[in-house]
Amino acid sequence: MKLEIKRKISGKNYTIGALYIDGKYFCDTLEDKVIDVDKSGAFEGEEKKEPGKSAIPYGEYKVVVNRSPKFGRELPRLLDVPHFEGILIHRGNTPSDTSGCILVGENSTRGRLTNSSIYEEILVIECKGAIKRGETITLNIVQDE
Repeated sequence: MKLEIKRKISGKNYTIGALYIDGKYFCDTLEDKVIDVDKSGAFEGEEKKEPGKSAIPYGEYKVVVNRSPKFGRELPRLLDVPHFEGILIHRGNTPSDTSGCILVGENSTRGRLTNSSIYEEILVIECKGAIKRGETITLNIVQDE
C-alpha cells in the first residue's frame, strides 16, 4: 500500500497537507512546521530541528502498525526517520497535538483539524488490511505542486 502526503500550506507553526492512499485522496494532515526547506530529506545548513516543533524531512518511509505505549492503541508508525524517533500517524486537532507526528482529519479551520478520530480509525483498518494481504506500506512525503 502506498501512502502519500502532499504538503500544501505552511503556517508559522504548522503544515497542512493531503493524504492519499494508493493515489486516492483520503483526508487532510497536520504537521509541525517544515524546516527541510530545500526538500532534500535531510537537515542541512540553517535547517535545525526543534524537538516537538519540526515536521519530519521529505522522503519515503516504511510504515508498520503497532501498539503505541503512549496512546495505548495500534497506530501506523514510520520507521527510520532521520533525526526523529516514534513518529506516528494519529488523531489530533492542533499543532500542539503533533510533537513531530502526523495528524489526520479535515482541515476546515486555519491550522486545525476536525473529525480526526474517524480518519485515524479508518487508516488503521486500511493499514492492517494491507499487512494481512502481505503488502509493504510506504509513505512518501512531497511538496504539492
